[in-house]
Amino acid sequence: MDKDRIVGSAKEFGGKVESAAGDMAGDAKTQAEGRVREAAGTVQNLYGQAKDAARDATDAAVNYAKDAYENSGATVRSGQKAVAKTVQENPLGALLVAAGIGFALALLMTRPPRRPPPPRWRYYG
Repeated sequence: MDKDRIVGSAKEFGGKVESAAGDMAGDAKTQAEGRVREAAGTVQNLYGQAKDAARDATDAAVNYAKDAYENSGATVRSGQKAVAKTVQENPLGALLVAAGIGFALALLMTRPPRRPPPPRWRYYG
C-alpha cells in the first residue's frame, strides 16, 4: 500500500470531520475548508491507487519476462527434439524442404544488379 493512499484517506476523513463540524456550528467557512480538504484527500488517495496499480503491472511484467527467460532453454530443446524426430521419420521430405530453402536463398543472393534508369533529358548541342 502506497503512503499517498494512507495520507489521502486521513485527509479525506479529516475533511469530513471538519465539514461536519462546520455544519453543526453553522460556519460556512469551516464547512467549505472541510470539503476542500476532503477533495484533496480523495485526489491523493486516487493517486496512490494509480501508483499501486502501475507497480503491480510492472511487477507482473517482470515476473512474466523472468519466467519466459528461464523456460526458453527448455522450449528450444523441445523444438530441436521435435525437428530431429520429424527428420528421422521422413528424411526425404526434410531433404526436399532443405533443398527448397537453399534454392530460394540462392535466387535471392545471385540476383543481377539493377541497371540505373536512363537519363530523362539529353543535350544535343
